[in-house]
Amino acid sequence: MKTALLLIDIQNDYFPGGKMELDGSLEAGRCAQKVLAFFRERGLPLVHIQHISTRPTATFFLPETRGVEPHRTVKPLPGEMIIRKNYPNSFRNTGLPEWLKKNEINHLVLAGMMTHMCVDATVRAGFDLGFQCTVVHDACATKALAFGGLTVSPEQVQAAFLAALNGVFAKVVGHEPLIANFKN
Repeated sequence: MKTALLLIDIQNDYFPGGKMELDGSLEAGRCAQKVLAFFRERGLPLVHIQHISTRPTATFFLPETRGVEPHRTVKPLPGEMIIRKNYPNSFRNTGLPEWLKKNEINHLVLAGMMTHMCVDATVRAGFDLGFQCTVVHDACATKALAFGGLTVSPEQVQAAFLAALNGVFAKVVGHEPLIANFKN
């Protein structure tokens, strides 16, 4: 099995002071940073996924703003792969599928933001494309959602989406067990 790390949308707008601050983004960013350091130290493949909003009504991840830039915790180094996307699914209309195929990757370790949107969409698409997926739950962040007159807390949103992914679509683990038990 050959593994690659996908860091999905860990960008300034999701952190304190950004236009779409997520609950737990700082903690998730620190965990993602540890996973990134692990992959870098071992020379393992990794991809930074950067969302750039192109919708006319978009309010965050706007082109050429500070908010669209990768957060300092996971800032890409020169030469690291960056794939830009305009949809929640990191595979849609991007070079990601071709890059993974060219590099013979069949296992994806995913971390990022928002759990209920881009992480979920990417994991499900990856599964549909035949990849084995591992989601690093403590390196992901989300926000409260509302539906039917109910407000769902960020903790409940996180738990529900990770529970739905765990098992069929992905293995969901914390960053420490991932690093301690990593096999490539």
